[in-house]
Amino acid sequence: MRKVLRGIVALHPATEKRAKPMQLAQLEKLTAWLDEQIARGADERERLACIRNRALVLLGFWRGFRSDELSRLRIEHVAVEAGRGMTLYLPRTKGDRGQLGTTFKAPALSRLCPVTAYEAWIAASGLTEEPVFRGIDRWGNIRDGELHAGSFVPLLRALFQAAGLAAPDSYSSHSLRRGFATWANSNGWDLKMLMQYVGWKDVRSAMRYIDAADPFAQHRIESALATPGTTVQELPVIALPAP
Repeated sequence: MRKVLRGIVALHPATEKRAKPMQLAQLEKLTAWLDEQIARGADERERLACIRNRALVLLGFWRGFRSDELSRLRIEHVAVEAGRGMTLYLPRTKGDRGQLGTTFKAPALSRLCPVTAYEAWIAASGLTEEPVFRGIDRWGNIRDGELHAGSFVPLLRALFQAAGLAAPDSYSSHSLRRGFATWANSNGWDLKMLMQYVGWKDVRSAMRYIDAADPFAQHRIESALATPGTTVQELPVIALPAP
């Protein structure tokens, strides 16, 4: 069976499809749009949904959470330390093979803050326990169960489209995780630090989420060309014998 599958892959090679990473500028644009909808407050259901979605997007980005991790997050497993950050505990995660549970931390930030967004959602919803992120019915009532992980992709795409982000269908729930990994890599985080923060155990898994800041090596090459005295080394000319 393995030989057959390898043969199929060799015969029909395909490029791996990956979600488009969310850039910081796009996160800012989306958050600004959500803030406008919240301030407008024309409809209670829409207002609550926007407060929830702001917390979901900011926490998903800055913590690099998967959709299933956001779905299973519970209020009693979240502790906020004012002015510093928040601690989040998940009894099980994809990389936790021993089922020992994993503790994550998210920072309080001067802007685009996941902690402030989380506290605003908890205050507006009045929730005190069980799932953090839940569905909201058309009358503005918050449902009991958590948002299903499978609902995150259509939810995020609808948000991106409403906020005017280009090509909303090219994003998925992994866009938040890939976006943070790419942002951290371009801002000087070393791979070990990034793996510890996000919770990756395998280097190959981490590398799949990181997009190079200079994918065509244009900046490095142009920097070298701009250095005085730097010339492109010519290859020696080899004389060929006459035919």
